Amino acid sequence: MLATGERLNASALRLQVLDTGLDRPRLGLVVPKRVAPRALDRNRVKRIARETFRCWRARLPARDLVVVARAGCAGMSRSELREACERLFGKLAQN
Repeated sequence: MLATGERLNASALRLQVLDTGLDRPRLGLVVPKRVAPRALDRNRVKRIARETFRCWRARLPARDLVVVARAGCAGMSRSELREACERLFGKLAQN
């Protein structure tokens, strides 16, 4: 399912955009253990992505959005992760 749709990249995160027939955007998160071995880091990435999504929800198109963590995200600070998420959602909102 992740092979279809549009992809947007920002530093250590990737956003996969999938077309759906829904009337609102939905968020999915993928943070593999090989990218962030500690549960603390995986949960932090997911928490920041969810929080940023809530702020941007009204400006995003009605699609399924899957944020995929890539190598290097575990070492990023809270502000760097938030900026990366905002860059992804900002690119999508402009389209």
